[in-house]
Amino acid sequence: MPILENPEHQTRWYFKYFLGKLHQNYVGIDSEKNPYFMSIVSQDSGSKCMPLYRVMLFRKQGAQKLALPYNPQQKLTVKQILPNFALMDASKSPKEVFSADIQKDLLLLEEQEGSVNFKFGVVYMKAGQKMDDEMLSNEDGSADFDEFMALLGEKIRLKDWERYRGGLDVKGDMTGKYSVYTLYEGHEIMFHVSTMLPFSRDNRQQVERKRHIGNDIVNIIFVDEDSSGEETEFNPNNIKSQFTHVFAVVTRRSRKYRLAVYCDETVPPFGPTLPNPPEFEDPAVFRDFLLVKLINGEKATFQTPTFSRKRERTLEMLIKDLYEEYVHDNKMVSTDCNMGFATNRFF
Repeated sequence: MPILENPEHQTRWYFKYFLGKLHQNYVGIDSEKNPYFMSIVSQDSGSKCMPLYRVMLFRKQGAQKLALPYNPQQKLTVKQILPNFALMDASKSPKEVFSADIQKDLLLLEEQEGSVNFKFGVVYMKAGQKMDDEMLSNEDGSADFDEFMALLGEKIRLKDWERYRGGLDVKGDMTGKYSVYTLYEGHEIMFHVSTMLPFSRDNRQQVERKRHIGNDIVNIIFVDEDSSGEETEFNPNNIKSQFTHVFAVVTRRSRKYRLAVYCDETVPPFGPTLPNPPEFEDPAVFRDFLLVKLINGEKATFQTPTFSRKRERTLEMLIKDLYEEYVHDNKMVSTDCNMGFATNRFF
């Protein structure tokens, strides 16, 4: 079974351990005069697990996570916890936030770490085609392509669709009538299928299709080879997109699926490793492998310099805005109390 890297139970700490549970949230300024938010929850001896504190620090560089021993007889103060993180000035006490709104705001900060749900482009490429304009001008796919799409997920009607829509229009059929959707290991996935997005006879570049597929981090290219068996080579340099970093190229030959993966040079390695030869006889096994590869590929791309800088800018802006909002909240108090988590200290 292929393994999802950086699973949500490891990366989404606030969602799993804090949201809706008794915990405390703080806002402060670090030694470099940058605002931060900190959340602390205790897991006492009444739990089946070892008693501990879980601490999350939200800064522009991303969320940092820490687990510390919890002793009911020697409870830690906020000032004792702060020095466990770099560049934290323990002499300046953060302020406690009592507003219930802080939970949804911190959840939003955590979600900047990467996607929970995914949108992947799927492009149908006929034999002999080379450029993206040619591929995106295909109005229909072959029987093999249709079978492949049925393997990936279910065909859904977009109008009035109530689940994850991946940026597609669900009110007026502006992005086509149908799409393909699936749920995999708790992740909702919407596929932007080239042959299902609106086709324009007057626009050779198929801007409407490119607007969605070209803004997907990961694209699947389904190469429909001709009956002669002559290979059609896909060249990622022929796809004009500054956003797409991973291409999963799928071909079908003798009822076997074959997979090749091309990545931007800045994307760190990600699993699962392709078998040798990279062929799959069992469609269900191939589906599992491909979906995990796509999800891991998008997560890996978030670690590239381009996306890291973008995420840091977004986090910095969000944290500054939240800081301005909460420092003027009269429910906040300066604190130097120990982390006993008495119930009268919670919102």
